[in-house]
Amino acid sequence: MTTNKQINWRKKAHDIIYEADTPAGKLFDIILLILILLSIAFVMLESIETLNNKYHDFFNYAEWTITILFSLEYIARVITIKNKKSYIFSFFGIIDFLSTIPKYLSFFLVGAHALVALRAIRLLRIFRVLKLARFVGESENLFKALKASRTKILVFLLAVLSIAVILGSLMYLIEVKQDSGFDSIPRSVYWAIVTLTTVGYGDIAPVTPFGQFIASIIMILGYAIIAIPTGIVSVEYNKHKNIDTNTQSCPHCVATDHHDDAEFCYNCGEKLN
Repeated sequence: MTTNKQINWRKKAHDIIYEADTPAGKLFDIILLILILLSIAFVMLESIETLNNKYHDFFNYAEWTITILFSLEYIARVITIKNKKSYIFSFFGIIDFLSTIPKYLSFFLVGAHALVALRAIRLLRIFRVLKLARFVGESENLFKALKASRTKILVFLLAVLSIAVILGSLMYLIEVKQDSGFDSIPRSVYWAIVTLTTVGYGDIAPVTPFGQFIASIIMILGYAIIAIPTGIVSVEYNKHKNIDTNTQSCPHCVATDHHDDAEFCYNCGEKLN
């Protein structure tokens, strides 16, 4: 039978492990992020032969220490959640598991230790630590805005491609006899695209005064072209704004992104802590 003391312990542990709205929760996630960064750094440094030959034992002991800590963290996450499958088979649950087992697998599989790099994905938790969970929701708004403006953007890209073909063909006619790299229309169109996008590799450049004049116009036109899709997406983006969310995690199903005034989980109906 579960006692009130056990329930309170589980609730406090859940708040620390899964949320970042409390000092203890923030500290836990900051320590976790530091360990992840150290682990990734050790794996990268270990791949350098000279460093590995000199500090192999240090890297090995450090990685085992971090692996054991991550194993304890994974077990704690499973214990403190009511619906354990919801975490175990969630995105972060799978990542947490996969980023923990490589060191153990290194006993049986050569090279499996390199899979520790999967821990980089866990750095996504920094969104919770910095109370930027709302920006995860904002990324969904951005996706909706891009989807809603896809037709306008497609028309715009076709227009830009047409301009590049016209200007590239024009530059070919102007520069073809100057041995300046405009030896074919496709190559000239390539130059026009590179110039319009303000990349400017410099592998092809006009040498005639008229060609340089046209190139100057294309460069200026490129800045104006860059601003257009930004405006299109911005208009659609303002239509898809969501209510701000906090870092609260459901103690039953681990669902996140709840509204600031939410009392119950939107996914399973469990009362939030």
